[in-house]
Amino acid sequence: MVVDVLVVGQGICGTFLAWNLENAGLSYKVIDAPLPNTASKSAAGIINPVTGRRIVKTWMIDEILPFARQQYTLLGAQLGISCIRETDIIDFFTSPQMRLSFLKRHGEDPTFLFKPEDESGWLSHFKYDFGYGVIQPCLQVELANILATFRRGLEHKQQLISGKFDFQKLVIEGNTVSYDDIHASSIVFCDGNEGAVNPFFKALPFAPNKGEALIVHIPELPAGHIYKKGLNLAPMGENLFWAGSTYEWDFKNSHPSEAFRNNTLQLLENWLRGPVELVDHIASIRPATLERRPFAGFHPVHTCVGILNGMGSKGCSLAPYFAMQLVQQITGQGNIDREADIQRFRNLLFRP
Repeated sequence: MVVDVLVVGQGICGTFLAWNLENAGLSYKVIDAPLPNTASKSAAGIINPVTGRRIVKTWMIDEILPFARQQYTLLGAQLGISCIRETDIIDFFTSPQMRLSFLKRHGEDPTFLFKPEDESGWLSHFKYDFGYGVIQPCLQVELANILATFRRGLEHKQQLISGKFDFQKLVIEGNTVSYDDIHASSIVFCDGNEGAVNPFFKALPFAPNKGEALIVHIPELPAGHIYKKGLNLAPMGENLFWAGSTYEWDFKNSHPSEAFRNNTLQLLENWLRGPVELVDHIASIRPATLERRPFAGFHPVHTCVGILNGMGSKGCSLAPYFAMQLVQQITGQGNIDREADIQRFRNLLFRP
């Protein structure tokens, strides 16, 4: 069998890459192992336009936010599902300093930031002492539905090989690759945390971190918002909320930890006025990078071997944009943004 591109991984990066390849008229196969708690499957799907204690705009958000909204809307229409909703974040200040930071930033640039007229509006649901601000608009992506529905489509069209990728089966011959009986012009690894040990790209400055979240049942909490106070509470339907997440850089395994569960339940008890019931506890390893910029492009030595990875906690916002750019590079219609193109690491990748 001959295809244009072999895609390894069907998280949010692999899904958008495959979708863009299809829209560009290119043939492909996807190889993916059906693992339960990958970074894409464990995320809440939040696209927040501001970040950090200084409440600054996230990288490229003025381009990324409208593009993501458009792409998820188009993908949802094609799949026949709801992919995305516009929402806001009710950001409860954890200290007087955080309140002052928000007000200072609002005074300098109010884009995405709003001050409520009455800060007592959430006292019937939450305990808080320092008020809150509103971040708007934000987007919440229906990640689980997207990945499952797209996978079913791949299976129906016989474009999916379900199983773990085996590097022993990969053969590079000049500017083409083969894997079992599949021959392709190129292969692109969207392999998430596995990228850090990928023999072609392990020299890249990956910085994996562990994230954990609880799935909790909160029957009395309105589901029309995302709530934040040290952690995020994101609605998942049927009075379920995703509560997380941590960024643990020094971790021993990818398993849920008792310490996170106990600490998060205590935080929720101290914050919420209504009952909270634990439903599930999930954990995964994010494929983050040292410089907090994604990896996209083709290897400078093995020019038919590409990567789309390193999105960290921003996968929902960055994957659609850089999947599009990578396909444009493949078709000769455009280039990848220099801050994301792996050619910035040419010297590292040239090393044996």
